[in-house]
Amino acid sequence: MTPDVPLEIQWLVYALSENAVLTDEDGQNLWESLGRTGDAGVFAQAFLDQLCASLAPEDQQAWADQLSAYLDYAYGQAATGYPPYSDGGAGSAGYDSAAYGTGAEYISSVDYSVLPSLSDVAYLSDEEVRDRVVLLLNSLRDLKCSDLHLSAGSPPFVRRLLQIERIDTYVLTKEDAMRINFALLSEEQKNEFLESQDMSLALEVGYDRFRVCLMEQKDGIAGSYRLVPDHISSLEELGYLDKDVENIKRLLDYHNGLILVTGPIGSGKTTTLAAMINIINEKRQDHVISVEDPIEILQMSNNCQVSQREVGSHTNSYRTALKASLREDPDIIVIGEMHDLETIENAITASETGHLVIGTLHTGNAPNTLNRLLDVFPPSQQPQIRAMTAGSMRGVICQKLVPDGFGGLTLIYEIMLNTMSVSNIISEGNTFRLHSTMVTSANQGMCTFDQCICEKYARGMISREAALKEMKDPTIIAQLNSIWAQREAAAAAAMKG
Repeated sequence: MTPDVPLEIQWLVYALSENAVLTDEDGQNLWESLGRTGDAGVFAQAFLDQLCASLAPEDQQAWADQLSAYLDYAYGQAATGYPPYSDGGAGSAGYDSAAYGTGAEYISSVDYSVLPSLSDVAYLSDEEVRDRVVLLLNSLRDLKCSDLHLSAGSPPFVRRLLQIERIDTYVLTKEDAMRINFALLSEEQKNEFLESQDMSLALEVGYDRFRVCLMEQKDGIAGSYRLVPDHISSLEELGYLDKDVENIKRLLDYHNGLILVTGPIGSGKTTTLAAMINIINEKRQDHVISVEDPIEILQMSNNCQVSQREVGSHTNSYRTALKASLREDPDIIVIGEMHDLETIENAITASETGHLVIGTLHTGNAPNTLNRLLDVFPPSQQPQIRAMTAGSMRGVICQKLVPDGFGGLTLIYEIMLNTMSVSNIISEGNTFRLHSTMVTSANQGMCTFDQCICEKYARGMISREAALKEMKDPTIIAQLNSIWAQREAAAAAAMKG
C-alpha cells in the first residue's frame, strides 16, 4: 500500500494478505473507495460489509470475531512505528514476508550502530567498561532481543526473534572478553569463576534482570546474558488459548501428583512456570518451595507462602534441595530442572506422598517426555517407575516458540493429561501410542502441536506459510488447508459482489 495509508491499516491489510483473505491491491482499492479517510476500525467495517454480503449469519459472526483479532494485531504492530514492508519487502520486525518459510535469509531492520562500541575497551577504565556493558544490557528490551553474547574470538552478537545478529564488527580479544564479562562481578564471583571455569548467576542491571552464564573456551571467556521478563505474564499473554488455560488451571487444583513443563532451551519454560506459580499464589493458600538455577523471576508471597531457593547460593544442587524440601512442610514443590536420576526419582516419590510437584525437562514433545523420564532409570527399576508415574502423573505441557509469519514469534504447545487410557499406556510401556491418543482426546482437554497450530491459524495468530512449516500431521494439514480454501472462496465471492 502507499506510504500515506495509516500504519494500522497497512498492518491490517498485511495480516489479511498473509492469510490469503485480501490482496494488497484490493486493500489499496478499498482505501481509495473510502475517500482515503478513516481509521483501521472504519476500514475493517467496510471490508466486513463487503465480505458478509454473501455469507450466512453464523459465518458473519465468525468473521467479525476473526477481524477483531486482526485489528488487535494491527494496532499492536503499528505502535512500533514501522510499516509492514520496508527494505524491499522486509517486515518491520525483519522477516522477508515475500519469501518467508522458504529458507530466505533473515534481514534485520534494527540499526545496531547506535549502540556503544566495545572496540576501545582496552583503553577504558574499569568503571567505563562497566558503564558500556550496562548500557548494552539495558538496550536489549527496547530492541526486542532476548540474549546478548560477549565472547572472546567473536564480535558481540544478540539473539533477536530467534535469529543471531551481530551488533558490531570488532572481534573481542581474550583480554577484552575478560574485562567485559568481569565488569559486573564481585571479587568473590571472579575468583569463583577462575576456579571453576563455569558460572551461572542472576544479575540485576538497572530495572532489568538477567540470567548470566560464563564459561571458559579455547579463545577465552564467553558470556551469555539472557533478559528475564520484567513482569509475571499470564498464560494468555504468553500465547496459550483460553480453553487450554482453563485445562492448565484445573491441573493446578490438584494437591498431589506430577506436572511437567517441557521444551527446548529458549522455549519460554521459565515464564510459563512463573505464570503457573502466580496462579497458585492467587487461588490457593499453600506453602510453595521453588528451587531454581538461578532465580530469574521473583515471586512475592501473596495467598501462598513462596520460598525461592537458588542452586549454588542457597543449596548445593537440585537433588539436595528436593530432599531438604520434604522436611520443610511444603504443599507444592517446583523444580527448575529435572536432569538426573536422583532428582527425578525424588520428584516422583514426592508426588506420590501428598505433594504437588511441578518440574521442567528439555524434551521435544509430550510422548518423548515420558521416555526421557523413564530411560534415566536402570532396566530393573523401570517397571516400578512406570507404575509410579502412571499413578502420579497429572499432565505434561510441551512448548516452543516459532515465527508467526507476521514478523514476530508465537508460542505453540501440546498438552497431555493423565486420563485412564494414558495411564494404561504409561504402565504398559507403550508410549508410542501416546500421540494418537492425544489427537483423539481433544474433547478431554488434550492437544498436539499441529492441532494447536491449526487453531492459532484459524484465529489469525500465525500465517499459513509459517504454520505449514511447523506441521507434520497430514490430517491436520488438510484441516488447515480447508480453512484457507474457505477463506479464499469467501474473499473471492465478496470481491465479485
